[in-house]
Amino acid sequence: MSVRFSTLRRIPGGVWIIGFVSLLMDVSSEMIHSLLPLFMATALGTPVVIIGLIEGLAEATALCVKVFSGVISDYIGKLKGLQFLDMVWVRSASRCLHWPPHLE
Repeated sequence: MSVRFSTLRRIPGGVWIIGFVSLLMDVSSEMIHSLLPLFMATALGTPVVIIGLIEGLAEATALCVKVFSGVISDYIGKLKGLQFLDMVWVRSASRCLHWPPHLE
């Protein structure tokens, strides 16, 4: 048991901090993702069929991106650059979600 904890202590503090921040970002994203259909139905008055179509399109897009990103990752062979691009893409896309209320 002490061997396990000694290997955990060798992980740099920066890795723990980045991992914890990433965990919090994922939790906040999942909370918003689960409440978005409720907001669309109650506050915006979106029909349930449209919400279902939006959710289906989002799931289909996510699955296609997973397949193609796996193929690209296998072809390139370097994961570090792709992970960096993924982090940049996710962070910039999440920032774009804050723009619409300010455009009024």
